[in-house]
Amino acid sequence: MPNGRIVVIGAGPAGLEAARTAADLGAQVTLVEKQETAGGMPI
Repeated sequence: MPNGRIVVIGAGPAGLEAARTAADLGAQVTLVEKQETAGGMPI
């Protein structure tokens, strides 16, 4: 996935990990979240 572009919708735990993994593999990542903070809902 070098030089690819990825859009991750949702900055919960899975979205954050997906964005980090894609960035580590060299992708340009855009992370979209509707809430003011990332992290998802606390359990």
